[in-house]
Amino acid sequence: MAKHSQEFKLKVVQTYLSNGGGYKKTGEQFNLCHSTVQKWVAVYHSMGEDGLSVKKSKDSYSIDFKLKVILSIINDGFSNREAAKHFQLREHFMISTWLRKYHAHGIDGLKPKPKGPSKQMPKPQITRTKYAQEDRDKTQEQLLEELAYLRAEVAYLKKAESLDSETERTGKSRTATAARFVSELRQIYPLRYLIRASKIARSTYFYHEKQSKLDDKYSDLKHQIKVIYHQHKGRYGYRRITLALRNLGLTINHKCVQRLMQSMKLKARIRAVKYRSYKGQVGKIADNILQRQFKADHPNQKWVTDVTEFNVRGEKLYLSPIMDLFNGEIISFQMQRKPIFGLVKDMLKDAMSTLKSNEKPIVHSDQGWQYQMAYYQNQLAEKGLTPSMSRKGNCLDNASMESFFGILKSECFYGEKFKTVDELEQTVKEYIHYYNHERIKVKLKGLSPVEHRKQSLKPA
Repeated sequence: MAKHSQEFKLKVVQTYLSNGGGYKKTGEQFNLCHSTVQKWVAVYHSMGEDGLSVKKSKDSYSIDFKLKVILSIINDGFSNREAAKHFQLREHFMISTWLRKYHAHGIDGLKPKPKGPSKQMPKPQITRTKYAQEDRDKTQEQLLEELAYLRAEVAYLKKAESLDSETERTGKSRTATAARFVSELRQIYPLRYLIRASKIARSTYFYHEKQSKLDDKYSDLKHQIKVIYHQHKGRYGYRRITLALRNLGLTINHKCVQRLMQSMKLKARIRAVKYRSYKGQVGKIADNILQRQFKADHPNQKWVTDVTEFNVRGEKLYLSPIMDLFNGEIISFQMQRKPIFGLVKDMLKDAMSTLKSNEKPIVHSDQGWQYQMAYYQNQLAEKGLTPSMSRKGNCLDNASMESFFGILKSECFYGEKFKTVDELEQTVKEYIHYYNHERIKVKLKGLSPVEHRKQSLKPA
């Protein structure tokens, strides 16, 4: 189908402008689609009658038209795509070619190539005289506009000197930081100059400005999250921090906390998973009464115990705690440089001193030699406590105690540097107090073990 002539397009546009009947009515009058009428009217408004002429090739665009497109990018901050859309160009790639030629050869680069054998265009001799002549050719308005842009560019470049350090400090992308600099200078200099100086697209700038407003919305919450995170030395993930915020009276979704922590690069310490194998003496001292039933209905109903080892510069420290399965509280613990029987004996003695006369818990352990000692078993029998032992090589039978050791080592041992065993011993003591009184648990509904025990003992 033949293309419409320039005269026909102009007649359609003038009919639309004079009658004011709308695109649809004008299209019906000339047997055209209303979108075609709308397109021609838009072209006429932006480029005049020349825009309605039939274009056969990219070289058929006039020099004035090309210059108008280029100036919209340089002065108004349009991107290539935005300029192509504004001037009704089918392809935005040709604009890149126009820009390259304009920067290299000035307005002469926009002229169409002469027909016939191509001749290499000599490189222009850029001299101070030429620049002075170009400045004389410019109008006062053009010179003032250029001066205004240069002032904005200098102000932005001063800001941009700290771009790398600011990006590293905030943890945001370079583009987001550059957009923030533009926003700070926007009150003084025109936005189009700042966007041009920063070399970011208008759409990109407005996207980051919108994101910064969302960040400001959560600025107080992010500060509280940081305080809780560092207060607990990075041991809390987003679930525990959500519970801690709720304990402060803030109702917040855990997904929001997770997203904000990710944006601030806050990550909880991950417990190291190690392979463990059982290497103890096999005995038949007590049956596995606990049977992995790690839930207790009231305090001092079920206890679990075990021994773990720490190594600091070749010196070792052994920890023997006993835990109440009702709330995960460490009832008592002992530490020694050697795994002697006194380590377990003193721990058991301290734990039993906390019991009331009517409390007779099950005491579960593995089949270690300390728990097979006659003295240990006699102490349990005298107090009426029920011994229980894991099966051979089944560390999961004592999973609660193993879990505590994993948490303890990941949160206060792995990744830390201790000069002496005494320093480690003091750290472990402080951590167990923190674990009992301050460290909240999800399964305890955001309470610490001691808080949960006290709450359970209150009269209903």
